[in-house]
Amino acid sequence: MTTKPLAVVAVGGNALILDDAHTALNDQYDAVCETATHVATMIAAGWNVVLTHGNGPQVGFILRRSEIADGQVPTVPVQYAVGDTQGAIGFMFQNALGNALQRRGLRIPVVTLVTQTLIDRNDPAFQKPTKPIGSFMTEEVARTLAAKLGWTVMQDGDRGWRRAIASPQPQRVIEAPIIERLAREGTLIIACGGGGIAVEEVAGGELRGVEAVIDKDRASALLAIEMRADLLMIPTGVPRVAIRFGKPDQEWLDRLTVAEAEAYAAEGHFGAGSMGPKIEALVTFAKGRPGGRGVITDAPNIDRALRGETGTWIEAK
Repeated sequence: MTTKPLAVVAVGGNALILDDAHTALNDQYDAVCETATHVATMIAAGWNVVLTHGNGPQVGFILRRSEIADGQVPTVPVQYAVGDTQGAIGFMFQNALGNALQRRGLRIPVVTLVTQTLIDRNDPAFQKPTKPIGSFMTEEVARTLAAKLGWTVMQDGDRGWRRAIASPQPQRVIEAPIIERLAREGTLIIACGGGGIAVEEVAGGELRGVEAVIDKDRASALLAIEMRADLLMIPTGVPRVAIRFGKPDQEWLDRLTVAEAEAYAAEGHFGAGSMGPKIEALVTFAKGRPGGRGVITDAPNIDRALRGETGTWIEAK
């Protein structure tokens, strides 16, 4: 077992899609290769890494294909769509990271691990599903499908109506012990894709898949705590976080205590659909892992952030 510091690097599913003109799998792989180059730099600098990833757009594509093929082939439940994306996106990262490390002369094994995340069926999220998934529909079609299939539907902006499912709080990453063991032995692990496949515990301690989605950043923070990681890094689209973003008095943030981060969040500086979940995840990690630190930056600046030259860092004190 190595003594290198251990980091969880949580990459968003939207980071794989540059724009609406580059949604094909080959385009996503190209985006993964770019991120992999920067993660390989981190590994070369002496870190053991567990990479987690989002899958929102990719699950949406699977569900849309399932809807189009309805009546021709069986439809795909959400938990299986999440599993599908763990394999497909995991392959992209496994291949790209392996190649990036090979170019650096680093012989480090890279493994994708299908991951389950335990949730509580009594979580309030199941009473009011709020996570939109699948394709956009007219209100009439959405309500017809809701009556036919028992869905919850919601209006999602100006583009139409969509199915909504629960996004409960993650309770435990089932495979966390083996992920930690392999990572500390020097294996680069790709895990917790899409926040993990949601499972519930039933009679006898058995696990059963649930139609729910888990926030990737929340699951990554939980995994980092469970593995006793030294760092939680969340690459995003900007090198640092700002308050009053886009306004004349915008201010970039370098270092925050947990109390400062929570105060800014309470003031509404971090959007619920953008920076909010990332700040929440770093705060959760800093609180739950004594001595642990969290950072938000963009992928090209990973190396500079690790040297303390950029990024927004959150620590307990």
